[in-house]
Amino acid sequence: MKEFTIRQNDAGQRLDRWLTKTLPLLPAPLAQKYIRLKRVKLNGKGAKRDARLAVGDVLQLYINDEFFDRPTPENAFLSVFQPQLDIVYEDENLLLLNKRPGLVVHPDEHERVNTLLTHIQAYLYQKKEWSPYKENSFAPALCNRIDRNTGGIVIAAKNAETLRVMNQKIRDRELVKLYLCVVHGRMDPPAGELRDYLRKDEARAQVTVHRRPVEGGKTAVTRYRTLTSSGGLSLVECDLITGRTHQIRAQFAAAGHPLLGDGKYGRERDNRKYGRHGQALYSYKLEFRFTTDAGPLEPLNGRSWQVDDVDFVAEYFPGFQVDRT
Repeated sequence: MKEFTIRQNDAGQRLDRWLTKTLPLLPAPLAQKYIRLKRVKLNGKGAKRDARLAVGDVLQLYINDEFFDRPTPENAFLSVFQPQLDIVYEDENLLLLNKRPGLVVHPDEHERVNTLLTHIQAYLYQKKEWSPYKENSFAPALCNRIDRNTGGIVIAAKNAETLRVMNQKIRDRELVKLYLCVVHGRMDPPAGELRDYLRKDEARAQVTVHRRPVEGGKTAVTRYRTLTSSGGLSLVECDLITGRTHQIRAQFAAAGHPLLGDGKYGRERDNRKYGRHGQALYSYKLEFRFTTDAGPLEPLNGRSWQVDDVDFVAEYFPGFQVDRT
């Protein structure tokens, strides 16, 4: 039998989900069976799988030892010896990071170590702000994500309460995320709104844009304004009202103005003319506009952060300065 005391980062979770995270080697069906058989006791008694855990609760697990293997030094958060992060802002609850284009945010089948998330976990582990050996189920996590070849500000939560609050704020659209992009040609009108329906093709990892509702389609709304134009290109600022996969890239391409360097939705011959590889797209500005209680994040309400060094702005529009207001 092994005993666990619930701390703040574990509080609020369902019992079955806590068990799955804490014992990743334990198959989910077996975890549910152990709960039913009362081999998982909450404060000395059997409990239902959807019981919510609270700080101070004691869990006793009558589960075989082989399911309790813990992280090893081979895991990514230790093997990244020198984490490389461009930190825009940091406090005790969260990190705002300027992700460079080309870096994947989460580990996948192609890259396990050199990812934004593992750099974050290595950074916090080496600062002694987080250790997988001292946590039951929580690990620092990203609240938002951007494509591998897109750069910009990404939010990382250092604790479970911040993760829950920030995820809710994102769902409730209490954050403003502005993007810069370079498109071919000039937008007509120079400022306006793109409103379409996007349907995702999972097999092709691509979305299609439709003017009218279609089965499986989701509403996509992007507000934009042209900042400057030169040499057959325009620098455009975008405000995502919705947050769909490839939304900016797909909508501007459908409007006849694909992003410079976009090999998926744009035209390769046009991109070669400018020598650009990878879409010219950057999540350059973030503002917190909380309209409901934000708990520990309330001091951040009304604050904004901006990345000024966006490579394609200087390259294609030399001398232009993006307004910080």
